[in-house]
Amino acid sequence: MTSAPGPTVTVTTTYLHLPSRAHFRPATSDTPDRLILAAREPLVAFARFLYDVVGRDYYWIDRHAWSDAAWQNYLSHPGVTQLVLYLRGTPAGYIELNAAAEEPGTEIAYFGIIPVFQGRGLGKHLLSYGVQHAFDNGAERVWLHTCTLDGPHARANYQARGFITYRTTMHEQVLPVQSDY
Repeated sequence: MTSAPGPTVTVTTTYLHLPSRAHFRPATSDTPDRLILAAREPLVAFARFLYDVVGRDYYWIDRHAWSDAAWQNYLSHPGVTQLVLYLRGTPAGYIELNAAAEEPGTEIAYFGIIPVFQGRGLGKHLLSYGVQHAFDNGAERVWLHTCTLDGPHARANYQARGFITYRTTMHEQVLPVQSDY
């Protein structure tokens, strides 16, 4: 689906990393009835759903043009892991790890909580679980990038878990009209 052009904004992208496990400061949530499961047989439709419902308010649009085959190819890569957070049996968010990313270490490719579940401490818990999973699976470094279009608490959560900024970039971006995607 093509999106109509919206406003042009300046986007600042911040790259952060945990250069080693020693920098990691995990945190958990005492929210009852939560469960995190790896999507061991990832479904394209479910992956699209998570991507859309978590990222819609933050202009996650990069993968909207992906075909089902492109999604399946990506999700079936052995270095890609999707960890899904459920609250009382309902998907509440996810973290996607990519150990085959371009930079050394494991990338947190996507991470977020579905808006209705935000504000309950689930983000710090899911992020900590994902980082622990990456280190337990051999990552020497865990990295990610966030930008000024992301949630207002994202960067603070990353920094509270021990992530350190190592690069910042800026670019102009034309935003789509959200109702069009």
